[in-house]
Amino acid sequence: MDRLISIFDLEGRDIEELLAIASSLKNERAHVKRRRDLEGKVLALIFEKPSTRTRISFEVAMLELGGDVLSLNRNELQLGRGERIKETAKVISIYTDAVMIRAYAHSTIEEFAHYASIPVINGLSDLEHPCQTLADLMTIKEYRKQLRGIKIAWVGDGNNVCNSLIGGCALAGIEEFSVACPRGYEPADRILKQAESLGCVVHITEDIEEAVTDADVIYTDVWVSMGAEAERARRVRVFRPYQVNEQVVAIAKPDAIVMHCMPVHVGEEMTESVLTREEDVILTQAENRLHTQKALLLKMLK
Repeated sequence: MDRLISIFDLEGRDIEELLAIASSLKNERAHVKRRRDLEGKVLALIFEKPSTRTRISFEVAMLELGGDVLSLNRNELQLGRGERIKETAKVISIYTDAVMIRAYAHSTIEEFAHYASIPVINGLSDLEHPCQTLADLMTIKEYRKQLRGIKIAWVGDGNNVCNSLIGGCALAGIEEFSVACPRGYEPADRILKQAESLGCVVHITEDIEEAVTDADVIYTDVWVSMGAEAERARRVRVFRPYQVNEQVVAIAKPDAIVMHCMPVHVGEEMTESVLTREEDVILTQAENRLHTQKALLLKMLK
């Protein structure tokens, strides 16, 4: 495994193995926080976008595995002064053993990976967020005890997180996935086609009740992603009917869980009452970023 640019860089057996490793690491961490598996290895983190969970979880993951980490803002590099991605990728490949990039454009990460000679990880782009999906699948399995045979209902913007989750669910054998979103905010066609080729047909609807009925998992995300701030007023107006509140949760199965990758904008995509009740699930998602990324780094670098 030498790259994770798209969730589709993985196969179903890869996800199964990564989740098993992550679960073992999670159980072990209560007793052993420092390992030496990646001693002598260096991970570079490049951020075009701000980050809380991605930055901290990758830094802690690498340090707890015995390696070192460099966190770099784009403007701290010559990229901020016009150096081409091609040269930057080649130079960073000389100095470090792997790189995680959190970028605006998916094409930036693809281009970097094309010229790099070290493993490259997508820490978020405008198309996908595969690291989040690995943590989400781990969380779903912990709470629902299995992945196959459950229904996922996504509510809101069919964004990068939604795209990767669809792909991850398809790879993991989840066949029932519904998306409730306004017209024009659907997941990417290329993602839907890839999922369908794996046997997961995604039902797209503007009707939130239709999507959420009998769902085991309800998932939502922010209405205004980083880079879309200029559209805020319009997006808030368009997505208002897609708020996950007590009435929406009541449509799903009685034991359904509600998920959110954070940050949560309370009163927009999710109400305070739902956040309070589902806080354990949502914080478990955040925690599982650490464990699944440890598993990913071990597979790539050990």
